[in-house]
Amino acid sequence: MRVLGIDPGIAIVGFGFVDKIGSKLVPVQYGCIQTEAHTPQEERLKQVYESTCALIDRYKPDTVAVEKLFFNKNVTTAFSVGQARGVMILAAAQRGLPVTEYTPLQVKQAVVGYGKAEKRQVQEMVKMFLKLSAIPKPDDVADALAVAICHAHSSVLTQKINEVNRG
Repeated sequence: MRVLGIDPGIAIVGFGFVDKIGSKLVPVQYGCIQTEAHTPQEERLKQVYESTCALIDRYKPDTVAVEKLFFNKNVTTAFSVGQARGVMILAAAQRGLPVTEYTPLQVKQAVVGYGKAEKRQVQEMVKMFLKLSAIPKPDDVADALAVAICHAHSSVLTQKINEVNRG
């Protein structure tokens, strides 16, 4: 199973493709989509959408996992990030890919085992799970890989629950 993990943003979108092979997690590709600060919003959204489409078409994930928004301060930023999330989810939906959303708490719980883990702990666990030589930068990339890892772990449980319910 190939998972595309996404940490949404408008300035920086973190992405990470991870293959789950048995119980192993293997990084395929990761990085970020960046847009210029003083570019019109519609142009930035177009760039995020087109880049997401190109990544999906190139790396062909089986599923997409996106971090849910959590904002308690800047409403304007929340709207911009929400719009960027929308175009990324649209790119996946147009290709018939299932999209699963995870809260930051769920991601931390799945990756570290503790829902209130510090960002550095999550980054260290991403590095360890994927056997990387360094923590991916910027932070958005490590966050996207954490979302992919969360989904890879959660999908096993979901599959087992579905099997029991059918059984």
